[in-house]
Amino acid sequence: MPSGTAQSADFVVVANRLPVDLEKLPDGSRRWKRSPGGLVTALEPMLRSRDGAWVGWPGLPDADVEPLVEDGLHLHPVRLSAKEVEEYYEGFSNGTLWPLYHDVVAPPVFHRHWWQAYVRVNERFAEVTAQVAAKGATVWVQDYQLQLLPAALRELRPDLRIGFFLHIPFPPTELFMQLPWRKRIVEGLLGADLVGFHTPGGARNFRWLATRLAGASPGHGRTEVIVGDRPVKLGPFPISIDSGELDRMSRSPEVQERAKQIRADLGDPKRVVLGVDRLDYTKGIDVRLQAFEELLAEGRIDAEDTVMIQLATPSRERVEHYQRMRADIEQAVGRINGEYARVGHPAVHYLHQSLPREELVAFFVAADVMLVTPLRDGMNLVAKEYVACRSDNGGVLVLSEFAGAALELKDALLVNPHDTDGVKNALYAALTMDRDEGRRRMRALRRQVLSHDVDRWARSFLDTLGLPPPEESKS
Repeated sequence: MPSGTAQSADFVVVANRLPVDLEKLPDGSRRWKRSPGGLVTALEPMLRSRDGAWVGWPGLPDADVEPLVEDGLHLHPVRLSAKEVEEYYEGFSNGTLWPLYHDVVAPPVFHRHWWQAYVRVNERFAEVTAQVAAKGATVWVQDYQLQLLPAALRELRPDLRIGFFLHIPFPPTELFMQLPWRKRIVEGLLGADLVGFHTPGGARNFRWLATRLAGASPGHGRTEVIVGDRPVKLGPFPISIDSGELDRMSRSPEVQERAKQIRADLGDPKRVVLGVDRLDYTKGIDVRLQAFEELLAEGRIDAEDTVMIQLATPSRERVEHYQRMRADIEQAVGRINGEYARVGHPAVHYLHQSLPREELVAFFVAADVMLVTPLRDGMNLVAKEYVACRSDNGGVLVLSEFAGAALELKDALLVNPHDTDGVKNALYAALTMDRDEGRRRMRALRRQVLSHDVDRWARSFLDTLGLPPPEESKS
């Protein structure tokens, strides 16, 4: 077990959260719980082969935890106070950056004390990482909560190779310029050797800001800027999923049987429409409910043979905006069912809960149409998960053109989620699509998703960053 001794790991992942969560049990004791996620799946083999380390917050405020080994991974917790969780995480990360980076779907809030907490926490992460990383190590920093970390870390450890990947969209320059601390954020990211985004547009926007705000000069082609005498590479690296594993899981007899049971529980309708999202204002849940309701009202579909399931994973439960949105969605579901359901047969089945992985896969297998309609999304992995689970080449994907996934999943029915008529007509087209046409589209989508998995994404980024193979990294 590592004791926190300085400079031990050749490969370090830094993220807001550790791959395990520290849980407080009712009796006051604590336990570690594995947090599921594609990022952990992708990076685990690389961490193991290099005796790597993961730096992050354990998920409980004011928790003093020593470095530990959990399931073979070397974990280095960063302590956050309850006030820092409130100001750095719930405040600046999710009240300022999240809405700003998602096209101001909700207005961002610019509080100075939130910013100060963000600076302080980023510096603390940099200090812990500097202690953990071996001489000449490669450090991969993840996401919007830690945008100041690359520069802070470079100041402490100029010997390190530093990569940064943004998991949410990078906004248009006009929106980013609203941020009072815009220059500091850009300078923070330019501390990395490689800054990765989901789409070419994100890289392009950042390059413009780097030259206008931070004095960087254009480098080689469009994939580089020069900071001082140091090149910083920029580029798109569209993230993906463990598509092979989902494909295998979806074919299992247990999942296939459960999918049949789900349809039976729904009353064996002719068609099942599915939405799966974290409960967030960027996801466009209200748009798809309205589209479904209008199709019912116009008589183009009938609740007797077409039902909708909306799974909404709980999210940021303490934030008032999210509480209000949840109430609005539940009100819409109630209104639709009040008008179109009959006893024992709701038109919309709404679940505000998290489901186990295998259960979710069964829902994907059971659904004839998948509705993915975010107003803005960095990628949207649910769209790819649905495709990976359709080994029968059945099902139709309706996808927002403002999700990063739309650049890859061109055989989906692409919609503008701000256009309710467009979403409604695409949903109707999906429900009535010729079987051969649907299978042709799904085959093309599956070719893309199964060949571009999360392992390919991670390797592509780390190869561009110049991470040496495991044997070289030990020399």
